[in-house]
Amino acid sequence: MSLSLRKFAAAALAAAISFGAAAEQTLKVGTEPTFPPFEYIDDQDKSNVIGFDIDIINAIAKAEGFKVEIVKMPFDGLIPALLTSQLDAAIAGMTITEEREKKVDFTAPYYDSGLSAVILKENAEKFKKLADLKNSRICGQIGNTGIDFAKKLSGNVAAFNTNPEAFLELRAKGCDAVITDKPVNEFFLRSQKEGLYAEIPEFAEVAQFGIAVKKGNDEVLKALNEGFDKLRKSGEYDKIYSKWFHSGN
Repeated sequence: MSLSLRKFAAAALAAAISFGAAAEQTLKVGTEPTFPPFEYIDDQDKSNVIGFDIDIINAIAKAEGFKVEIVKMPFDGLIPALLTSQLDAAIAGMTITEEREKKVDFTAPYYDSGLSAVILKENAEKFKKLADLKNSRICGQIGNTGIDFAKKLSGNVAAFNTNPEAFLELRAKGCDAVITDKPVNEFFLRSQKEGLYAEIPEFAEVAQFGIAVKKGNDEVLKALNEGFDKLRKSGEYDKIYSKWFHSGN
């Protein structure tokens, strides 16, 4: 065998080994599991995280031939963890914004969302539209775009580590509204049996969710985008969407 052929064979073998290793790779994917229906702790198994986002990332992994390790952490810690390579990716109902795109890269959008406000039902006549919250105390989750929107409405905004904490503050009448992503508010309202809450019938700031990766991590970004494209074309995405948004979960 000539030297050039040997070099070619060696390169081909290295590529095959590299591809095989990639196929068995486990990606560390961060999430903040208090954001139902996108990600939250399974009532039947407290060690397990379930939700729309979790089904999406697992389906992408299956389509692309890699494994996923879900890492639970606070929402505001996800991007720093990507920047320091503690995570390979983050999926957590994260809105694609210009500010975030300065720090991380995003996949193609996988969900179209927007913001809404939950109030106590007893205040439904007082707060008929979002602008009525102008002089009110508004709660939300640290890092969520709902906080930014709330600050445009009112100078009195309280940010909590999780959405459940914000809803507890609303119940205790420590604030007049919780502003966060509309699907999260709707899931919360469906889960409440006491009838204490209502949603202001106004949709704000249409947004798109994406999976975040460290800037320049083109290999992972490409795999995630290609996997998501396969879900779209196969109909798997529609099945997952229907499971979480059309089935009453």
